[in-house]
Amino acid sequence: MTLTIGVLALQGDVREHLGALESSGVQAIPVRRPAELEVVDGIVIPGGESTAMSRLLGVFDLYDPLVSRLRAGLPAYGSCAGMILLASKILDTRADARHLDALDITVRRNAFGRQTESFETNLQFAGITDDDGAEPMHAVFIRAPWVEETGPGVEVLATVESGPATGRVVAVRQENVLATSFHPEVTGDLRVHQFFIDMVATA
Repeated sequence: MTLTIGVLALQGDVREHLGALESSGVQAIPVRRPAELEVVDGIVIPGGESTAMSRLLGVFDLYDPLVSRLRAGLPAYGSCAGMILLASKILDTRADARHLDALDITVRRNAFGRQTESFETNLQFAGITDDDGAEPMHAVFIRAPWVEETGPGVEVLATVESGPATGRVVAVRQENVLATSFHPEVTGDLRVHQFFIDMVATA
């Protein structure tokens, strides 16, 4: 059976995630309505602007259905703004911003700085780059968050290895929920998407 994975299509890197998922061999659909959410086996929450996506979840009547499905175990992957939305606590956000409370983490928005301070680096990613002969993961950070605290059920998968942000947590997993500070959808490296697809397949 072919998996169907949705990409929350309210704002952000929707097309790039759809392309990465399709290139990885699954059916990928944009999700803008509760009926579309009901048919997916997993959901990707893309990079973009977290406060705008938070507001649009309400506009499109998706907030409550998405929270319900996440609490019922729907596998989810969030990149950059998606990590922020999945978090249980967000620092430096708007007072009226809502989040999905699906990951027991505290994240800081724009932690690495503004757009002009975007950067790229290589990372070791547990479960991906520790395979025999695997290349490091080239990660692109664009106005990215980082994880300041993790709860006891959260596995740290990657940290920054050099520069002023050395040691900062940038990829985590808790049960069926995966999040990265960086944007694998823009690099052509499909390994994070395949990692998530494997999570969906075994959920």
